[in-house]
Amino acid sequence: MKKLLYTAAILLSSMMLTSCFSDDTTLATRPLAEIVLSEGTMQEVYNMDKNDVLRITPVYTQTNGGKPVTVTWEIGEKVFSHDETLEYECRELGSWNCRLILENEDGCTFFPFKLHVNSPYEEGITILSQDANGRPYLAFLPKTLDGSRPEFFPYDCLTKNNDDTEFASYPADIVQCSGTLIFACQGKQSGTDVPTIYYVNEKTLVVENMLTVKEYADFKPTILGIPSLDASGVAYPIICENGKTYEFSTTEGAIVPATKMPYTYAQRMLVYDPGYGWNYDILFWDQEIGALGLIYNGYGPYYLSKNYHQGRETCSGTNNYFDGRQLAGMCLIRMTPQQANTNAAQALVMTKNGMIVQKTVVSTSFWSYNYDTAETVLDDNGGTKMTCVGSCPITETTPMIANMTYFSLLFADGNKVRRWYYTTNTQLTQADVLLTVGSSEAVITGFEMSSNHEQSYVSFYEPSEAGMNGHLWIFDTDTGDVIDKYDNICYRPVKMIYKKK
Repeated sequence: MKKLLYTAAILLSSMMLTSCFSDDTTLATRPLAEIVLSEGTMQEVYNMDKNDVLRITPVYTQTNGGKPVTVTWEIGEKVFSHDETLEYECRELGSWNCRLILENEDGCTFFPFKLHVNSPYEEGITILSQDANGRPYLAFLPKTLDGSRPEFFPYDCLTKNNDDTEFASYPADIVQCSGTLIFACQGKQSGTDVPTIYYVNEKTLVVENMLTVKEYADFKPTILGIPSLDASGVAYPIICENGKTYEFSTTEGAIVPATKMPYTYAQRMLVYDPGYGWNYDILFWDQEIGALGLIYNGYGPYYLSKNYHQGRETCSGTNNYFDGRQLAGMCLIRMTPQQANTNAAQALVMTKNGMIVQKTVVSTSFWSYNYDTAETVLDDNGGTKMTCVGSCPITETTPMIANMTYFSLLFADGNKVRRWYYTTNTQLTQADVLLTVGSSEAVITGFEMSSNHEQSYVSFYEPSEAGMNGHLWIFDTDTGDVIDKYDNICYRPVKMIYKKK
């Protein structure tokens, strides 16, 4: 297996060998049988990935004839085995002082070495998938340090690191939060297979905590409104299948009925977190009044009315910026680090009145909206404009991703990746096909993008394939050219995220 960290293969040095043989060759009127470890048979330092097996078979000779040799392997300064070949499963992260001892009746030879067990899951694409029975699995594609082609850790990273855990069925969402991956499963709502939220160590993928929710019959989580930072004491919203929300405290591990968001919401939520301090925005769509709401650092919700931020009771009638429309879709506009230094966070929001779609860009940090001029506009009292972009080929659950480098929105249409330039008035139905994946039956389930926007990732599954029917393709964001393919590396992808280091 290709290591994430470079393994320094250091040739055996005579300074490393320690011998306990006597210098008296006349001992017992015979020459001593000294044990000599062959050069290059071992390394001074071993770097291994977690769950890999370190195998070492020493090669050695004896001077002046052969005698029975006892082999001792010490790991962490404790005897591990006396087998001729070391086979050590690297189950824990860390560094250990180790030693090989070769001993016969005349004396012994020592060879100390260092073992580093590293996380193979530091940074890279993480795919939450489910098999035909709804059981959850995790696959991981690491970022390599030397630019070489990374090797997938396939579908079973969860089970490999939690062989004593029986996970609930039907995974729904996964987020990275303060050193932890948090994912939610709906369960089959029977027996022990109930809705469950899991806390998984992001480096080891070992379950550190779990919360089962049996007391609420309608708790079927679909979206976790949890930012990546650790804001203790805040109750984060979880949208359920019926559009209702519950509030979840990551620190207390408790689920309670919602007080901030007691209404019904669309199956699309945006959580923006700049990655520093206690600073985040959660955008959601209130289906009952057709309006966009915002929770800012735990405060709110505030509704984006024509008078900017208002309470729900005042965001109605002509004061409703979106005029009671239906959500078509919304997407956080990805920015490179350089773009983020000079631009406030922006989200693309598309709404529809019947089949006519309108678009707006929400700049959450300034509580404002901005957009370009177009043929058909609706002005608010601040001069903000919304643009008509024709009929609607998307829904609120359509996989999509947007970026500021190319001012483009990529969205899924069956097995096709369509590209729409959101700064133009081009019809959504006229979005060009940037890429076609798999067979005609393939279904795209998610997108991700590199930090510089040059590469995009698309996950999809083939319904007609048995077993691992999940795929990941990497393509050029601008041209649509396929850069690499990882086929049949997971089950049906449910959610794909880029896990940061």
